[in-house]
Amino acid sequence: MTGWTAQLRGWARGVKRDVIALWIAARDPRTPTAAKVAAAVVAAYALSPIDLIPDFIPLLGYLDDVVIVPLGILLVVRLVPPALMAKFREDAARREERPGSLTGTVIIIVLWVAGAALLLRWLWPRFME
Repeated sequence: MTGWTAQLRGWARGVKRDVIALWIAARDPRTPTAAKVAAAVVAAYALSPIDLIPDFIPLLGYLDDVVIVPLGILLVVRLVPPALMAKFREDAARREERPGSLTGTVIIIVLWVAGAALLLRWLWPRFME
């Protein structure tokens, strides 16, 4: 394995660990409220089987995995006290299973339906002319 491939795999493992750490942070009473809300949203989105931008769309499909999720993680890491975040990361590293998020799935489905409805409402008059 080349150097950049190993770095990329390490980065991906770190992102996965941090998503699980956010999932833990969202449920911990010691987490500040703003951080808890942000952690819940980012973790729900990252753990949801449905993406805001589907992966089958060339290039854009992986935008959320490469840009949106890491930026969300950075935001939450800045909001959570460092010692607490370190504890959440330790806990996440010990977990083997990947938590599922029904709430995240529902939120993403609602966003997709709302987006489709808005698009249809915007396009409908143009097609009816």
